[in-house]
Order: sequence, then C-alpha cells, then structure tokens
Amino acid sequence: MRFSWNYSVIQTFLFKSLLLLSIALWGTFADAAPFSRETAVVHAVRKIGPAVVNISSEYEVARRTNPFSSFGMDPFFDSFFKDFFEPYGERYTRDSLGSGVVIDGKRGYILTNEHVIARGSKIKVTLKDKRVFEAQLVGADPDSDLAVLKIISETPLPAVEMGNSDDLMIGETIIAIGNPFGFSHTVTTGVISALNRSLRIDDRVYRDFIQTDASINPGNSGGPLLNINGDLIGINTAIYAKAQGIGFAIPINRARRIIDDLIAYGEVQLPWIGVTVQDLDEQLKHYFKIPFNRGVLISEVEQDSPAQKKGLKSGDVVLTIGEKRISSKDGFYTHLRGFTADAIIPITIWRNGKKKRFNIRATLFPEELAEELAYEMLGVSVAELSFSKRLRFKIPAKYGVLITELRPGSYLKRVGVRPGDVIRQINEVTVKDVK
Repeated sequence: MRFSWNYSVIQTFLFKSLLLLSIALWGTFADAAPFSRETAVVHAVRKIGPAVVNISSEYEVARRTNPFSSFGMDPFFDSFFKDFFEPYGERYTRDSLGSGVVIDGKRGYILTNEHVIARGSKIKVTLKDKRVFEAQLVGADPDSDLAVLKIISETPLPAVEMGNSDDLMIGETIIAIGNPFGFSHTVTTGVISALNRSLRIDDRVYRDFIQTDASINPGNSGGPLLNINGDLIGINTAIYAKAQGIGFAIPINRARRIIDDLIAYGEVQLPWIGVTVQDLDEQLKHYFKIPFNRGVLISEVEQDSPAQKKGLKSGDVVLTIGEKRISSKDGFYTHLRGFTADAIIPITIWRNGKKKRFNIRATLFPEELAEELAYEMLGVSVAELSFSKRLRFKIPAKYGVLITELRPGSYLKRVGVRPGDVIRQINEVTVKDVK
C-alpha cells in the first residue's frame, strides 16, 4: 500500500501546533512575576546616596578702580594704588558649587576637591535630607586637589565605605553621583576607560587619574566615584574644561594617605628620603649598562639621609617605587608624594647588572637643610620680599622671594638671572615666601 504525502496538509498541521504551543507558553510567561528593576546600580545609589552632599562655598570679589590709571602711571605704582584702594572698592559675593562625600559619619568628616573650597570664606554643606551645616575646613592639599571638611551633627551621618582602587579593571561599570549645575544628587553611569592618566591644567600637572566615560560636569567635583557594589573607588574632579564625554577621578587609595595627613596635621606631610635624581638619556644608559627603557638615575644622596643609611648610592637607577614603574624624574617625585612622611617606601634599583630592593622609611624634610639645598640645586640664596625691597627694586609683585645671591657657574646665572629678580613659582608650586 502506498502513501501519498500532502505537503500543504503537513504545513497546516505544523503551523497549528506551533500556534497552540506559543499560546500555552505565553500564558505561562504572563502568569510569571515581572523582571526586577532593582539592578545593582539602583542598590548602590540607594545605599550611598544619603552620604553624598552639596557644598556651597561663598567667596568675596572686589571690583577696584584706580582713579589715577588714566594718567598712565608706572605699573609698579599702580600695584600700590590697588593695595591702598582695595579696602574701599565695591565688594560682592559669589558662590562656588560642588559635591562631597561623608567618609566618617561619627566624626562628621567630608571629602571633596580642594578647588571647590579654595577661595571660600564660608562653606555650607547640604545633606540629602535638606539639613544645612556650616563646615569647618580641616585641611587642603592643592597638589592632589583634595580637601577634608568637618561638620558637627547631633546624630551620626550616613557614610560611604572605602573601596580599593588598585584592582580596578578597564571596562568595569562605575557610578558617579554629584550636583552638576546645581541639580542635586544626579546619578550617571559608565565604565572605566583608562587608568593612570596624567593631565596638565594651567601650570600644574595631575597624575594617576582614573578616566571614565561617565558625565562629570561642574558641580560633580568632589563627589564619589563608586564601583558596582557601591564602594568608593575615586573622587570625581571636573578640572579639565575641554573634556567632552570624558570624566576623571582621583583614585581612593592615593587619597587615603592624603586624608590621614589632612586630618592629623591640616596639610600633607611630604616624604623625604634624601636623593636627587635625573632622567636617563642614551649616553647614560650605555655608560651604566642599563638594559631598560625606564628608570631614573640617582645623581646625589644626602649625608645621613634615610636613603644613605639604607645603602642607596649615586649611580643607582631607580626602577620602581612601590609597585609603580618609574620612567621620568617627574614620575619619580609624583609617586614619592603618594607616600607620607614616616611611611616605609619599597624602592627597586639597578646596580652592577642586578636588581636590588630597599625598604626606606621616609621622614619630613629637615628645614635646616632648605637654604643649603636651594643654593646647591638652584644656585640661589633668597630673602623675603618685604615692602622696602619692593620699593627699592621697583617690584610690583605682592608675593615671591627675592634672589640675593647667585652661585658662580649655576644654570640660573648663566641664563641671565640676577640679584633682585623674584622667584614666584618652582615647577607646579607657587612660591609665596621663604618657607
């Protein structure tokens, strides 16, 4: 007996079967619970949101008018007229808005950016529950752009949990919370785009930033950067005005050391180990037989310094500080500043074809060596810029130090610097007085 297949009948049967199956499955899905909208981001924001604060820093601006400016007087005398007439000029106040995050709820400590409160005479902190406090500045560090504030509350404040910024992964999800353009508690998300970024802003270099694609705008500065678990991994900073779709944050592990110093001393206690270094060129690499394309050469070791006591010598090549590879003189001093005075600093060097590792306990720079070091390294002796010296040398500058002597053969002397010139800045540090 033969069977004849009717394909149209088979197709109709299969279609009806699939339709009935789909209807049955749809009824099953329809009866099931909807997907949860409480993602990890929602949990993290709910957990940390109350610890994020709005910071309002009030500062005074003076509008001055020199009544004698139309006579075309010497700029030197013009600066003195500004000094004399400033107290009587028109004054008005402005507000600088930023963000912060509570890092110690019991003691009321808040972490933010230094540039948020830099000019402020009055600092106000607003919590998420709308309570307003007048804040006290505990300490600030312009080099790292970090500051610690303190508010006094009758009850403990909600605080963030510190995370670890040393194990961050490029591509992992991050969350930024802040007050951009005055819109309080704005949440943005993104990923970590890069690590160890360096930025030059005006006359200052900032290093080791976390780069993200989360939106960080004016007002976000000082707010927290969180990982997906809601742990604090960085402090957002909006100092790069040209950034579009790019955000930067200060790693929290670097901030920890600075926070401790700001709370204890009101300023960062910079570490000193007593070495002077220089960049390596091809000639030096060949002379010292260095098989690396990184490192800096120790050119001098101070007597009785921590480095000298541990056995470091001139001619050693520093390869790493901690776990950070060193490729330039600037990088050496930057990574050194990542430690505080009294910290034990692991340093790996190259000497006679071998690597050696030293653990050096840093100290504070001995102030009694300052004048001697300035004369040796810069080739100058300096004095305070007093009123009489400003008048004598016709110096309009209000701050700086006056060069009184130049060491014969020094670089500054060779390029034309003279006694009576004023030093106003060294590298990225503004010089205001002899100290």
